[in-house]
Amino acid sequence: MTRWIALLCAVFVAGAVAAQDRYVGYYYPDVTSEETFDRVVRDGGGAGKAVRIDFVNVLTSAQLEAPESPRFVFFAKGEDADTLILIALDDDVFSTLYRARAIMAQLTVAVRQGGFFQQEELQYVATFYDLLQLMHFEELVISDGEDWTHKVTFER
Repeated sequence: MTRWIALLCAVFVAGAVAAQDRYVGYYYPDVTSEETFDRVVRDGGGAGKAVRIDFVNVLTSAQLEAPESPRFVFFAKGEDADTLILIALDDDVFSTLYRARAIMAQLTVAVRQGGFFQQEELQYVATFYDLLQLMHFEELVISDGEDWTHKVTFER
């Protein structure tokens, strides 16, 4: 009887963990590090699912129009497209979390040049994470696609 209870508990716990992150093991390996981003540079209404999907489509289109092949991919997942996922396509681009953070810094430069940050006078203070926060992404998942995954949770 004790074995049955232990087995049921194990199945329940495994199901709860799988429900928390159903993309582990499919798009990326287990989360190996996490952080929380809770800075709010502008309190606004936020963006809906359509805006988040359009954002990912614009990023992807820009990558595909560039002369070189993309080294990582963006995609949004979740019922409300509120999880942004970045996965490396080669062994060098996200070989470490530090290199992945360097890409995030590079993306900051790109978004600061955009009309939205300039219109809102945020081009000198806002980062790529701030943009994701403003767009109401719940989390950002970055992975080398092989060994590690880093998750950033956005709190408002």
